[in-house]
Amino acid sequence: MALSKIALYYAFSPLSDPEAVRLWQRALCERLRLTGRILVSPHGINGTVGGRLEDVKAYVRETRSYPGFRGMDVKYSDGSAEDFPRLSVKARPELVAFGAPEELEVDENGVVGGGTPLAPEAVHELVERRRAEGRDVVFFDGRNASEAEIGRFTGAVVPDVATTHDFIAELDSGKYDHLKNESVVTYCTGGVRCEVLSALMVKRGFTDVYQIEGGIVRYGETFGDKGLWEGSLYVFDRRMSVTFSEDAAVIGRCEDCGEPTSTLRNCADPGCRTLKPYCEAHTDRTEAGPCAGCRERAAA
Repeated sequence: MALSKIALYYAFSPLSDPEAVRLWQRALCERLRLTGRILVSPHGINGTVGGRLEDVKAYVRETRSYPGFRGMDVKYSDGSAEDFPRLSVKARPELVAFGAPEELEVDENGVVGGGTPLAPEAVHELVERRRAEGRDVVFFDGRNASEAEIGRFTGAVVPDVATTHDFIAELDSGKYDHLKNESVVTYCTGGVRCEVLSALMVKRGFTDVYQIEGGIVRYGETFGDKGLWEGSLYVFDRRMSVTFSEDAAVIGRCEDCGEPTSTLRNCADPGCRTLKPYCEAHTDRTEAGPCAGCRERAAA
């Protein structure tokens, strides 16, 4: 049986014709029999594709042949084309739906004015350096709050956001103004969300902002579960979540019974896209009924 893999990747680069790039990407994936989700925007490309390893590597080689994508950041993980329901390739105004495409500036070197990128090892060096100075490093989660329920950096600030679109109002609310002179390390799944988030924070007066290169995935590849990360990582395919070792902590608590779990499931109400943790015993029942928030609203 042929070895299969999933590739998670992105590249920020100005694109004059995102639609042409979209058509090229769709044809390329269809030729290589890959499935997954790809977004193209005037700011670059962001995607996750799965298939046979040789086909995924051929995809990466051909995509990197485009001048603006030569430095495309790619992470590989276990999985296959079957982990995605289909191939989706779309052109959008933003790679990450913060709802502020006009705020993001991108040039041939990537995002302009973003946070300082840190390799995983440099994250630990920053923490130790600030501790020696008698200061703390604040980890700031760049994902939706539900994703943090099963995994996050120890002591991280988890903004109260249900979607990425909520971050602008959250940042502008003033509730994080006390962090503007602190060392803030933003993080997200693969790095793309926190590239944009860190730039938005810098524009709003945060003075010492960093981002983890390659996101949680690259950090987990480096340190497994022996670093500052705890729990499982939510992923956007049928796997739902992954861990970095057999020693991963289970920090999620079932929405129904409070038992430990690393499983997130969607609310069954088609009008609600809430993800919440549920244990194995309650997964089936939950899929047949609404989440706690929907039940509360119905009872009000």
